[in-house]
Amino acid sequence: MPSSPLLFLFFLLLSISRPSCQFTLLPLTHSLSKTHFNTTHHLLKSTSARSHARFRRHQLSLPLSPGTDYTLSFNLGPQAQPITLYMDTGSDLVWFPCAPFKCILCEGKSNPSSPTSPTNISRSVAVSCKSPSCSAAHNSIPSSDLCAMARCPLESIETSDCASFLCPPFYYAYGDGSLIARLYRDTLSLSSLFLKNFTFGCAHTTLAEPTGVAGFGRGSLSLPAQLATLAPQLGNRFSYCLVSHSFDSERVRRPSPLILGHYHEKEKISGGEMVEFVYTPMLENPKHPYFYCVGLDGISVGKRIIPAPEMLRRVDRRGDGGVVVDSGTTFTMLPAGFYDSVVKEFDRRVGRVNERARVIEEKTGLAPCYYLKEAKEVPPVTLWFAGGNSSVVLPKKNYFYEFLDGSDGGNRKRRVGCLMLMNGGDESELSGGPGATLGNYQQQGFEVVYDLEEKRVGFARRQCASLWEKLNRDRN
Repeated sequence: MPSSPLLFLFFLLLSISRPSCQFTLLPLTHSLSKTHFNTTHHLLKSTSARSHARFRRHQLSLPLSPGTDYTLSFNLGPQAQPITLYMDTGSDLVWFPCAPFKCILCEGKSNPSSPTSPTNISRSVAVSCKSPSCSAAHNSIPSSDLCAMARCPLESIETSDCASFLCPPFYYAYGDGSLIARLYRDTLSLSSLFLKNFTFGCAHTTLAEPTGVAGFGRGSLSLPAQLATLAPQLGNRFSYCLVSHSFDSERVRRPSPLILGHYHEKEKISGGEMVEFVYTPMLENPKHPYFYCVGLDGISVGKRIIPAPEMLRRVDRRGDGGVVVDSGTTFTMLPAGFYDSVVKEFDRRVGRVNERARVIEEKTGLAPCYYLKEAKEVPPVTLWFAGGNSSVVLPKKNYFYEFLDGSDGGNRKRRVGCLMLMNGGDESELSGGPGATLGNYQQQGFEVVYDLEEKRVGFARRQCASLWEKLNRDRN
């Protein structure tokens, strides 16, 4: 553990205090989906379809839709109103539903967070139209225009005396929903840490978004950006370690640690092995500055490296290209030509001894799928990121999902396996945004570091559940 007072660990619900350091522990909680599903097929189909829809909306210059898989909790206001939000590294706004609340087209979607009571919101301070936060929410519209939108008198605009006029409501869109919200400020508490004047959005009306979102993107209104300003001792860096999950609704869900701030990157694990991070540079995206974009040089299937198209290696002046590292999208999306090359090599290895399960592909939206005879024939898959020898070997369960299927009506269930990568569409159609997305399913079992000070993203293979347990033990 670091002993410097400038180094802190923050994890989301439990806290400890020591003479030499302090850290707070809060869990990321995994949820299968916003919607209730009766079968594995239905869940996989919905999840794959939603991953595809979110990725396609990238091309419309919109933020990523909020994550359906991992949530975090904190308290807001003097009465410590608990708030549970989805964590999303692909957007840059922290918002939640406020009563009275209406969600259009939200039938069947779960809502882990009840709307905040009007009493608590009435105690929060509304943001003025002169605030930089107001300009950020309205895509950098000048304060004079915002004051005019708020019906500020001309003489007040000319004398820059519009501080008493409130920031107008703003529109915010995701891949599969949208909302209208107002900005407020209040005290945000993460265990023993209290952040005054934290800015958030309060939404009374949303479309297909029943639950709020904690945006972790690179924008000034995101949670990490505000932490860097309100709690500068943390620095400007965070990481998470997503505990592996399956689509089995009966499986016990364990929390995933979310780490805000600095700590030692090298740590001994069982057997004396050192944990080390592999880093790749962040790419600046002029059109989508809130995205965490990185370059991808290729993907290897077995020993064969399949080079990535040029559009995935860099971002051009129009904001096209690169790969978005996202906690909100479930499955990794690749351009069609590149995806086809990866699938062709994968099928050459797996399909020679296993029968193709076309019926399962239709039911799940995933491909290729196989009735497994020899699961050992599944080749290793490695991601080769830009920036030197930045290779990340994926565990098999991160890209190949196996389950028992009895949908053919027989008494005997057959073992099925599906590749968990998806076709994002033809390259010629992918304009106006990233060329690919690295989903959270492929990030499981890794600690993923977003280092905004050095402008890089790092990956280290970890036992995330053990890391959570270790941090809990350390507090005693």
